[in-house]
Amino acid sequence: MIEKLFVLLGRKILGFIQEFGSIVYLLINVIKYLPRIFKDWRLVIYQMAIVGTDSLPLVALIGSFTGAIAALQATSLFTKFNLLELSRPYIGSSIATVVFTELTPVLTALVIAGRVGGAMAAQIGSMKISEQIDALEMMAIDKDRFLAMPRVVASFFMLPVLAIFSNLVALLGGLILTIIKYDFTSYMFFDSIQRFFKPSEVFIGLTKSMVFGGVTALIACYVGFYTTGGAEGVGNSTVRAYTISASSILIIDAIFGLVF
Repeated sequence: MIEKLFVLLGRKILGFIQEFGSIVYLLINVIKYLPRIFKDWRLVIYQMAIVGTDSLPLVALIGSFTGAIAALQATSLFTKFNLLELSRPYIGSSIATVVFTELTPVLTALVIAGRVGGAMAAQIGSMKISEQIDALEMMAIDKDRFLAMPRVVASFFMLPVLAIFSNLVALLGGLILTIIKYDFTSYMFFDSIQRFFKPSEVFIGLTKSMVFGGVTALIACYVGFYTTGGAEGVGNSTVRAYTISASSILIIDAIFGLVF
C-alpha cells in the first residue's frame, strides 16, 4: 500500500515537472519569435481585440461590484468596532489600496482566464484534433509563432489595460456604495485617496496583471497543443486550461505578496 502511494506520488511529481518544462519551452519559443511582432501585427491586433475590447462589458460588471464589495467590507469592519467616524479620512485610501493591488488584478485575471483562456484552449484544441496544426507544420509554419506568440503577447499587454479600466469602475462602485449607505461625500472619498495614494500600488497591480495575462495565454496554448480525444478532449482541455490558469494566478499572487 505504501509502495503504491509513493509510486503514484512519484508519477504525479514527474508529470508536473514534465508539464512545467514543456510550458517553459513554449515560453522560450514565444520569446524567440517576439521580433516578428511587427510582421505578424495583424494576428496580434486581432487577439488584442478578443482579449481586450470584447471583454470590456464583463470586466466593467465585475469591477463595479468588486469596488462595492470592497467598500462594504471595509466600512462594515470599522462599523463593527465603532470606528467608522474615526476612520472616515482613511476609508477611500483603504478601498483604493485593496482594489489596486489585489482585487482588480486577481479577479480580472480569473475572469479572463475563464472567458479568454478557455476559448483559446478550445480553439487550438479543435485545430489539433482536426489536424489543422499538422497542416500548418506541413506548410513550414511554426505553430508557436502563428498561434501561441500573438495570443501571449496580446494577453500580456491587454490585461493591464483591462485592470486600469476595472480600477476606475471599481472606485466608482465603491464611491456610490459609501455615499448611499454611509453618507460619505465624493470629496471625502477622493481626498483620502489623494492624500494616502502611493504610485507603487498601481505599479504592483499592473505588473501582476501583465504576468497573469501572459501565464493565462501560455497555459491555454500549451493545453490546446496537447489536446487529444475528439470533442470530449476539447471540453476537457477547456476545463483544464482554466483550472491550471486559476491555480497559477493565485499562486503567483501569493508570491507577489511575499516579495512586495
